[in-house]
Amino acid sequence: MDQRQRAARLLERIEAELHCLGLWQNHFPSSQALASDQPFAIDTLDFHQWLQFILLPRMWEMIDGEHPLPQNIAVSPMAVQVYSDKLEHHEELILALRQFDILLSGSDPLADDV
Repeated sequence: MDQRQRAARLLERIEAELHCLGLWQNHFPSSQALASDQPFAIDTLDFHQWLQFILLPRMWEMIDGEHPLPQNIAVSPMAVQVYSDKLEHHEELILALRQFDILLSGSDPLADDV
């Protein structure tokens, strides 16, 4: 299985985890919220919203359009920070994000934290 196929499976897993956690939303945030220029749109979106409405669509666009995938990504450390008070509850989501980071970057951004 090539990198794109593995990335697609991880994106599907991330989406499934958002659904399982009850974090998946059926309504879109405002266009202003989606236009944030801050990392993870931290000033306008919750982290799970950023995953659903920014990261997932951009990654799917790259995969479906056969565009180059990012080679330096570190989303899992933000997930650990955001969900620090309920890590056990979000363990599978964090694991999927960590595996996505490793797949694209070739290194584990949480290696120093574990």
